[in-house]
Amino acid sequence: MKMDDHDVVIVGAGPVGLFMGTLLLKQGHQVRILERRLNRSHRSRAIGIHPPALMELERAGLSAPLLASGVRIERGIAYSKGKKIAELPFTGDPHFPFILAVPQPVTEQALEQAVLALDPDAIVRGADVRDFADDGGTVSVRAASASGERTFTSRLLVAADGAHSLIRERLLPDLPARNYPDSYLMGDFTDGTGHGDNAVLYLEPEGIVESFPLPGEVRRWVVRLGAPAKGATAANLAAMVHARTGAVVDSHSNTMLSAFDVQSRLAGRMIHGRTVLMGDAAHEISPIGGQGMSLGWLDAAALVPLIDASLRGQGVGRQLQLFEKDRRRAAARASLQAGLNMALGRPLPPAIMATRNSFFAHALELPAVSALVERRFTMR
Repeated sequence: MKMDDHDVVIVGAGPVGLFMGTLLLKQGHQVRILERRLNRSHRSRAIGIHPPALMELERAGLSAPLLASGVRIERGIAYSKGKKIAELPFTGDPHFPFILAVPQPVTEQALEQAVLALDPDAIVRGADVRDFADDGGTVSVRAASASGERTFTSRLLVAADGAHSLIRERLLPDLPARNYPDSYLMGDFTDGTGHGDNAVLYLEPEGIVESFPLPGEVRRWVVRLGAPAKGATAANLAAMVHARTGAVVDSHSNTMLSAFDVQSRLAGRMIHGRTVLMGDAAHEISPIGGQGMSLGWLDAAALVPLIDASLRGQGVGRQLQLFEKDRRRAAARASLQAGLNMALGRPLPPAIMATRNSFFAHALELPAVSALVERRFTMR
């Protein structure tokens, strides 16, 4: 069994793990990022990067390739029954007056390149973490690979291994999940809508349809369903979009299709001895609203200075308590916003839907309400 000693071991080479690894490597620390997958995924799930996360990416010198690759969404528009009912600008942040839409594989590629430029050996792929142990001074992580079992030891362990985190399950085996009565089908298609760089919500009695621009004249469609989609096809999704909104989607242009249900978990504690839960491992929230990835990046940006100080021998106990309190509050706020987004998209009788939409439209005409909603959607 081979042993490897490092300052920090990160489990998970998704967007959060790669971003955290970059920040720590820039501080001069020895880092290993363990990833079960042999190659980056080509599936594009998370696409939204919000202004506070863009600011942290810029501070780390990572924003340029993403800004060059992405679509800048400056407003959201709501329709119902073919009529525009409301418009919300996302221009409140003076530095980044937009939400940036970037396919997740593009984001991961940019972050991976940043990590490897700092340390070509930092990412260990094909490392399937099976167990870990904290002896109070170091953490050992046991991982299986094609070449045999390896044990990585470090002063700190960061779990960025997603919503199905093995590390979280070991630390918090009884953490309950909240299940929601919402299922969705989403896919990416050639954009023939004419909506340009606008995000569009169709508030329809049968359930919401969401539509977001992506680079390359592609548009993502998300349809709220009443039950999990089993065996759904691109043609099914295109037909549902047309039936509810009248928009014509070319099913043959589909490049991604995914069905998902929604649940959430919020860990009461992120810090467990020398192990820290990050991103979806700490706070799984609904992807409706797209705040999960940005939330994880903001976790990392807040934690890395404390890790750096701790590794250099400084006491950070009080700061860690404040970090955990602040990030749990941010996660709870994002989870609440995601819940409100889902509630907005649930089916309603046509008359009630029309009344709700009218109230929604008139409320957004008030500057104070519009500014508040904009801050919630952009995570400011």
